[in-house]
Amino acid sequence: MAFTLPALPYAKDAFGDLISAETFDYHHGKHHNAYVVKANELVAADAALQGKSLVELVKTAKGGLFNQVGQIWNHSFYWLCLSPVKKEPTGKLKDMIDADFGSVDALIEQLKAAAVGHFGSGWAALNLEGGKLVVTSYHDADCPVAHGATPLLILDVWEHAYYIDYRNARPNYADAILKNAIDWDFVAQNLDGEGASRADQAA
Repeated sequence: MAFTLPALPYAKDAFGDLISAETFDYHHGKHHNAYVVKANELVAADAALQGKSLVELVKTAKGGLFNQVGQIWNHSFYWLCLSPVKKEPTGKLKDMIDADFGSVDALIEQLKAAAVGHFGSGWAALNLEGGKLVVTSYHDADCPVAHGATPLLILDVWEHAYYIDYRNARPNYADAILKNAIDWDFVAQNLDGEGASRADQAA
């Protein structure tokens, strides 16, 4: 079964100035789609790969194929982490954030620091590891599921994620998205293993 480009869970113009429709046209419609197309080409050329799920390939693939499937997973998960309606962490998630970081603002600052301080292309992430919330970053197409982590939130810090709207100001992009456009309900679902599978199934 071939991978497909998942539909966005919101309208392309739903975020106003935070993320423009033009950015979604390029980021989702061209970049994400290109990873899907290339991954399908590589899988079709190797009978041993056919029939494997996206997560199976992320965990086992190397080189060029890993780059494609890792980016499919990262992007599919990233779209689900975004909300055009501003939300706040609540319940168990809020309690864990307070316990592990001191406050939501402190978590956001750590995520922003991971995003801004990451050299080159990649991702800033919030994972659940050993019962604790942990902020980390990944280079290029690397992703949490390749390392057995439980992903809760991921932020794209490749230039194609923000250059149209923020030019080279990655700090402004990270600040704007983390403070205004995170779907904390989805993040909370991932604590109980209910959310991450949506990214796996999307492709």
